Amino acid sequence: MMASAQPAPLAGEDAFWLERLDTSLRSTTWSQALAPLAEKLAQNIPLSIQDGMTLYLHPDLHEVGALAHHVRSARFGNRAFFNSNVHINQTNMCVLACRFCAFRRSPRADDAYAMSIDEYMDDLANYAHAIDEVHSVGGLHPEWGVEHYENLFSQIAQTYPSISIKALTAVEIKHLGQRSSMPTKEVLARLKAAGLTSLPGGGAEILDDGVRKIICNGKESSAEYLQIHREAHEVGLPSNCTMLFGTIEALEQRLQHMISLRELNASTKGFQCFVPYPFLPDDTRLPQAQLATGTEVLRTIAVSRLMINTIPHIKAYRMNIGDHLAELALQFGADDIDGTVQKESIMHLAGSSAPLDHDRAKLARLIKDAGCEPIQRNTTYTQFEPYTPPVIKRRRVLPMATQ
Repeated sequence: MMASAQPAPLAGEDAFWLERLDTSLRSTTWSQALAPLAEKLAQNIPLSIQDGMTLYLHPDLHEVGALAHHVRSARFGNRAFFNSNVHINQTNMCVLACRFCAFRRSPRADDAYAMSIDEYMDDLANYAHAIDEVHSVGGLHPEWGVEHYENLFSQIAQTYPSISIKALTAVEIKHLGQRSSMPTKEVLARLKAAGLTSLPGGGAEILDDGVRKIICNGKESSAEYLQIHREAHEVGLPSNCTMLFGTIEALEQRLQHMISLRELNASTKGFQCFVPYPFLPDDTRLPQAQLATGTEVLRTIAVSRLMINTIPHIKAYRMNIGDHLAELALQFGADDIDGTVQKESIMHLAGSSAPLDHDRAKLARLIKDAGCEPIQRNTTYTQFEPYTPPVIKRRRVLPMATQ
């Protein structure tokens, strides 16, 4: 568990990061293509879609990464953040059938499940001693309404008051409103009163309704995703936001997605972290997917850092991209690698092979290997504590046999 720490302002940012960025960028020589963008960034001028296309098409990935790393370093120095959490996916039953989803099951499927509140609490008890956040998202259960989650969250909050509850994507909030015949803002307010701490950002996919109609027909619209997160911020619930890339979208649609989130957060200031992650193709029904390469993942993380100046944190989501790429991403604009996780179903059913046995020490070593200082945070990025992993004793080197 995270020890008591002093609250830090500005989501862990350096209070003078813009001044530091201006000095850093002007002391570096940039190529002719990127120099105008560096000038905009030095003045904190938002980049345009055309600027984003320049970044995506620039032949030197390392220069794009270096530009993003300048911005990341100005905001956070060499600090990289993680937390102690567990993912509990409460049900895989879903009334929708998104083509990219490998997790969803029909209620009649042999392997469909829905955890009762007692089953959920029993599962959480296995991890409660070592975490300060439980992350719960799942399918759209055909029978559960707001009252189910009010009961669940209140029981978690009463039993484990030190554990933050990050749960329910925007489409789950919409579904609960429909099931309970109430506006989504009222759903959010009631769940917050029951103990909900923040919303994850899942379900954004690509905020373009033409793309959404093909890959996730029936989910909330782009406008509904943004509106539900706006309402969450208005009732005092911070949230993350995401982007699923590498399905059928064009680069311009990715960039407009980033701009839409950037503009919303300029108004609400409720988004804590942006999480771009690539589509994983296993056991899905989207054969036309483009499938991102490792270099494209790193480039998209870097572009995200440069395009989205209003959201402080960019996460390299290791449950999706794996530990090795997440470590590299800390040099391409990312400053967060999520948490210990320990249990997770959605990404792993889609094809992730990221390990689930990481404790704080393993995550901290991953961060240190990337040249960064490990900082344990809480869910809402308001408390921070440097974490020093235990020293590993070096193995005694045995002499080589001689002939």
